[in-house]
Amino acid sequence: MPDVTPADLNRILARQRAAFLQGGPPDLKQRRTDLRRLKAEILKRRTDIVRALKSDFGQRSERESAIVELIPLVQSINYMISNLGRWMKPERRHVSAYFQCGRAWVIRQPVGVVGIIAPWNYPVSLALVPLATAIAAGNRVMLKPSEFTPSTSAMIEEIVRAIFPPEQVSVVTGGGDVGAAFSALPFNHILFTGSTAVGKKVAEAAARNLTPFTLELGGKSPVVIEPGFSMQRVADRMAFGKLTNAGQTCIAPDYVLVQEKDRDAFSTAYQDAVKKLHPGSYARSPDYTAILNQHHYERLSGLIGNAETQGAQVIRLGSDSTADHVLAPVLLLDVTSQMAVMQEEIFGPVLPVLTYRTLDEAIAFINARPRPLALYYFGDNRAERDGLLKRTVSGNVTINGTLLHIAQDDLPFGGVGDSGIGAYHGKEGFIALTHARGVYRQGRFNAATLLQPPFGKLTDVLTNLILR
Repeated sequence: MPDVTPADLNRILARQRAAFLQGGPPDLKQRRTDLRRLKAEILKRRTDIVRALKSDFGQRSERESAIVELIPLVQSINYMISNLGRWMKPERRHVSAYFQCGRAWVIRQPVGVVGIIAPWNYPVSLALVPLATAIAAGNRVMLKPSEFTPSTSAMIEEIVRAIFPPEQVSVVTGGGDVGAAFSALPFNHILFTGSTAVGKKVAEAAARNLTPFTLELGGKSPVVIEPGFSMQRVADRMAFGKLTNAGQTCIAPDYVLVQEKDRDAFSTAYQDAVKKLHPGSYARSPDYTAILNQHHYERLSGLIGNAETQGAQVIRLGSDSTADHVLAPVLLLDVTSQMAVMQEEIFGPVLPVLTYRTLDEAIAFINARPRPLALYYFGDNRAERDGLLKRTVSGNVTINGTLLHIAQDDLPFGGVGDSGIGAYHGKEGFIALTHARGVYRQGRFNAATLLQPPFGKLTDVLTNLILR
């Protein structure tokens, strides 16, 4: 796939905008047809998709790819198909008592052309779920997949080209320069998934055109464990959440806050859980994912080394393969907030453990940092759980588990501040990519006729009545 040029981008956008204005919004039948065709093409190419993912990562389980990429994607499309008719219906709104002969309602109108910038960590689902959402909302789409997963990006381009004409959906490729030019286009909406640093640049570029945007970013998602809670239960679910895709997940548990007296019990339980997930060598496990490339492998190794030199206890839970950039799980104890591993999003299978004395102390630690994309709480004490939820702000929350809030199609997904702006998934995605157009039909008779010249005593009576 040859990289596009800025001139190509402008030409594609102009063509899509003209087609949108000429063709108008697609009806419910057409949108459902497009979603079904997208789903059918994904399922038809299922084997090719997981092989492309394996090619890009070097080592990635085809089963895990099906579970974490294809299942959420297909379920999301199914959910949109089932609920789209209800979302598209005009919504009746209240009319003031003085205008009762009139009617008011809201219609959801497609915004036009949506620009989608997808990341490398889940390059299929995080490209095609936004695409399906934009289609459900009745829009045209320009999609830029990640340059770091070229095989998968080529597969996405093939899928799109097999279904949609370029004036409806186009896939464009290229590196950082193309991404910068892409985000500077005068789209009607931009949906970006990626790092906070790049998200700020996208927001800045979009602001020049007053383009609305949805930013799905990341951050350090904490796990708070209630004192005395079952550590085996915690550890099993923590290992799943931390090691899925080798921790290269925007909502992966980033660090653990556990009471001092429970730290060693958690450490032992977590080590046991990790060993059960991938018996034998992680470097050779067919079910474990490699770090995307050598650069990220070295970045993670640097975080571990920095923590160790500052006094952290490093517990390596398997063997690595530098040549294949496979990093086995690492548990870090005696971690301090000054270490580099606590200053940036980890995005890998490294788990720092910090201790607290009281829940107030844990809450203060979380609130002293940028608001995270996810928050996890393990415990059965309802008062403490509700206290944590009331006194912290984050993206979504999973209680007594990890990751699975993202699989709930009827929940919005999005961060706050450094972890994101806006939300999508399900109905919230449909709302984000449509314009709420308020409509009022004036009745034959209404009080407004008494609030226009020539004024009289009846005008004063009505004005005083309204102003009570």
